[in-house]
Amino acid sequence: MSRKIPNEELDRLSVEEFKSSKKTPVLVILDNIRSLNNIGAVFRTCDAFAIEKIYLCGITAQPPHRDIRKTALGATETVEWAYKESTLELVEELKEKGVHVLAIEQVEGSISLQDFQLTDHQKLAIVFGNEVEGVQQAVVDACDDSLEIPQLGTKHSLNISVSAGVVLWELFKQHQSK
Repeated sequence: MSRKIPNEELDRLSVEEFKSSKKTPVLVILDNIRSLNNIGAVFRTCDAFAIEKIYLCGITAQPPHRDIRKTALGATETVEWAYKESTLELVEELKEKGVHVLAIEQVEGSISLQDFQLTDHQKLAIVFGNEVEGVQQAVVDACDDSLEIPQLGTKHSLNISVSAGVVLWELFKQHQSK
């Protein structure tokens, strides 16, 4: 039987150490996310994989907020974030800076996540869309590519926080192997 490791034995970084640590060169863009719990869960996932920054766009709520804090468990204090009113303008701005922007969406010609391969030193931004409408069509059109998470069930969609976990884990693994 294995002993469960108490939190105090996990040797976690302090907030200050985390903020100055090397980050996974991925930017997360939340496009009009309605659920405060989903926003908090994405913050927590970004903390887990040392994601560089989160952009909260449109109607996406911003910290501090009790319901975001409830699921983020302090990650709003560790993960760098910024608010931008327009997701489309942000995508265009990032592309001008040489960032490769990917929508996480089911679209014609999308790349299956299992087939996506990072190139060396490629800076990425990934856009996750609204729980009902997904990523806005104009934003999809402005992105360099779209990634799709393979699914075999009947629902054809995942919760945004689950999608973020799946995609960020894959990108984190690929960055760690380079």
